[in-house]
Amino acid sequence: MRILQIYKDYAPVMGGIENHIKVVAESLRQHNVDARVLVTNTTAQTVHQVIDGIAVTKTGRQLNISSAPISLGFYPWLYRLEKDVDIAHLHLPYPPGELGQLLLGRSQRLVLTYHSDIVRQKVLGALYAPFLHQVLRRADLIAVSNPVYVQSSRFLQKVADKCRVIPFGIDLARFAITPQIRKRAAEIQHMFGNRPLLLFVGRLRHYKGVNVLLEAMRSAAVQQLNAHLLIIGIGPLYEPLQQQAAAAGLLERVTFGGEWSDEDKIAAYHAADLFVLPSVNRAETLGIVQIEAMACGTPVISTELGTGTSWVNQHQQTGLVAPPNDAAALAQAIVDLLGNVERRRQMGQAAQRRAHALFSKEAMTRQLIELYHEAMQNKRRNS
Repeated sequence: MRILQIYKDYAPVMGGIENHIKVVAESLRQHNVDARVLVTNTTAQTVHQVIDGIAVTKTGRQLNISSAPISLGFYPWLYRLEKDVDIAHLHLPYPPGELGQLLLGRSQRLVLTYHSDIVRQKVLGALYAPFLHQVLRRADLIAVSNPVYVQSSRFLQKVADKCRVIPFGIDLARFAITPQIRKRAAEIQHMFGNRPLLLFVGRLRHYKGVNVLLEAMRSAAVQQLNAHLLIIGIGPLYEPLQQQAAAAGLLERVTFGGEWSDEDKIAAYHAADLFVLPSVNRAETLGIVQIEAMACGTPVISTELGTGTSWVNQHQQTGLVAPPNDAAALAQAIVDLLGNVERRRQMGQAAQRRAHALFSKEAMTRQLIELYHEAMQNKRRNS
């Protein structure tokens, strides 16, 4: 079986979808599925690479419109590569990719992974909606990371019969505690004076809600606990968030760590007392980073968005769920858990059990292969 994964970016570009596609492609190869990738490059040059065994075509990029890279070379390569594959697996949203699929797609089958609605770009969303409806109708099957999104997305509701829930999986073995990780985690705790440590990991984008988390750090109750916040990640809001922290007098209690290596990031998950995902809108579909934290036995505080975030992190079981855009409620959740060591321990254990039960890459890959086989049994789209 030959599968072409299609999106805008791929490793080493950082991001939840990018990393998910890498895990998918590499896991499929381990199951003797011929997985290939078509994306755009970060430069104007078209390159063909083999990245960890995966054949990747990155077409030269000319410009970006609302975070959607435009590559004229993407379209002839999509047409060329789809000739030789059984299934085109398109990851949404990427409007130029959806348009290319509608105009030039010619694989035998079309499978989608629907990552999220377009939320913030209202004009782009309005222009995109007709194309999205068409590509959803054309798809044989649609993978969605959680059952909540199928019901809450106005786009998916109309094609719910095509949707199959396949939770995103991670390599759980990577997050196991080892002597080396334990040592590095202790070093990180010492780095911050062995104070209660809060952790955020992710791209610093508008929907991540880090500005709300910084506001929560100003709470007198949080300050009394002497908690420190470590932020790992970069993004378009890196400097504005630093400026917010400085204006609020938080620089002694908040560290902007930038990008960390995988090993150091895993050690930080183990070092943290709490992982916080304060996202503020539906662009946060699931939150793979909270699965990573849970795999390390770290309890999570997330927000209720009507998506999959609170399906992953279950309130009062694996952590706490707070309303979005509510710094006072977020601060109270932080205080509640930091003030109860035994409760954190129990929630951390429950979080780890849930991660291992539902979110392994092995389970995800098996379900994806089943999805592909189901799609192959459908009547040909172009017949």
